Amino acid sequence: MAGITHAITLLAILMYGASLAAYVPLTVLAAILFIVAWNMGEWREIGEITKQTYADILVWLATFLLTVFADLTVAVEVGMVMAALLFIRRVTATTTVSRVTADYIESGRPHILQDKAIPDYVAIFRIHGPFLFGSTDKLHDIALHAEQLPPVVILRMRNMTAVDGTGLSAIEELADDLRAKGKTLVICGAPSQPAGAMRKAEFHERLGHANICASVQDALDRAAAIISTPRT
Repeated sequence: MAGITHAITLLAILMYGASLAAYVPLTVLAAILFIVAWNMGEWREIGEITKQTYADILVWLATFLLTVFADLTVAVEVGMVMAALLFIRRVTATTTVSRVTADYIESGRPHILQDKAIPDYVAIFRIHGPFLFGSTDKLHDIALHAEQLPPVVILRMRNMTAVDGTGLSAIEELADDLRAKGKTLVICGAPSQPAGAMRKAEFHERLGHANICASVQDALDRAAAIISTPRT
């Protein structure tokens, strides 16, 4: 809504006030452009970027330096190519072929849903496949319907093969949106690559140690604990 208001205001200025722009001092325009550029930089996010994988940091650093010393168009093009190559690498690295053994079957029992009762105070969503840039907007629908969701939302990551900084940011935004509505996000079952990325990004500090569970059974137990704990 705010974006539409800004667009309408800018259109009105261009249509009815463009002739007056010539009387605005260049020093004033320079100051305005400086503030706009500073706000667009989102400098507070740099600290979070440095907690991502080295590949994510390299993509950001290359894009940043090319923007400053070359051209924005070139920076975006190079950044997109690097991100696409990184996407291919991650998908390839997380594809495995292994034999199914008795131990493998037994270790998977806490993760299956077929033999578990899902209480009314829990909603479970799953991510299937790599959760990288370009696919993170698929969490927005959950946030849009947060009011209709039960008190605890479980995000099952058993089949999420890979995640990057954009994916982690999307999950964190979902957690914040749910928290604003008085609900709790619990994640569970993350494989090795997503789990490692979350550790490096210190994800537990924002979501809470107890809300990152090893299996869906642990997540259901955590949900029961949340419901049984009186809110202050």
